[in-house]
Amino acid sequence: MAKILIVEDNALNIKLFCDLLAAHGHEPEAVTDSRNALDAVRNFKPDLVITDIQLPHVSGLELIRMIRGDKKLAGIPIMAVTAYSAQGDEERIRAAGAQAYVSKPISVVRFAQTVAELLEAQSGRELAKTGDDWANEGSEDPGVDEPGGEKNPT
Repeated sequence: MAKILIVEDNALNIKLFCDLLAAHGHEPEAVTDSRNALDAVRNFKPDLVITDIQLPHVSGLELIRMIRGDKKLAGIPIMAVTAYSAQGDEERIRAAGAQAYVSKPISVVRFAQTVAELLEAQSGRELAKTGDDWANEGSEDPGVDEPGGEKNPT
């Protein structure tokens, strides 16, 4: 089960997203005011952020940039959703730091698939990081007083 933060100002979309995510075993949390979104990310500590791009006050693009600009949050995957897709939007959204882009009206199948792919990729990165940490554990030269630390006289 993943914790997923949804930043969306439309009540119907919030219900749809939350219902879909809950049906797939995830724990969704919604933020309707984008001015509170960054604090919500910090407090909820989600595994994924899904944000609308067309938001009042703080746009989705600004929010993505703020998340990417915070060292503690920068690794959280972000999926952007928007009803207004113009030429170049996807490139701008990805350049801001979103890993995925889904246009509205959303395809339920595509939405669920994109969420699963992002969570899988995130899980793989965390496993690789943990594996790297484990593999590097004790890789420093052992001291002379430690097993294997004897100096080889040559």
